[in-house]
Amino acid sequence: MLANILYLIGGLVVGVILGFIISRIVTKKFMAKNPPINEKMIETMMNSMGRKPSQKQINQVMREMNRFK
Repeated sequence: MLANILYLIGGLVVGVILGFIISRIVTKKFMAKNPPINEKMIETMMNSMGRKPSQKQINQVMREMNRFK
C-alpha cells in the first residue's frame, strides 16, 4: 500500500518536471519563429497613427520593448 503511494507521488513529480521542460522547449521554438514584435510592426503601427518614424525612433521603441522582457 505504501509502495503504491510512493510510486504515485514519484510519477507525479517526474511528470511535472518533464512537462515543464517540454513546454519550455516548445515555447522557445515558437517564440523564435514568431517573435512578439519587430521593427516592421512598430513602423506599421506608427504609420497607421499618421507619423513617419525615423530609424532612431524605431530603435528607441524596440529598446523600451526589450527592457520589459
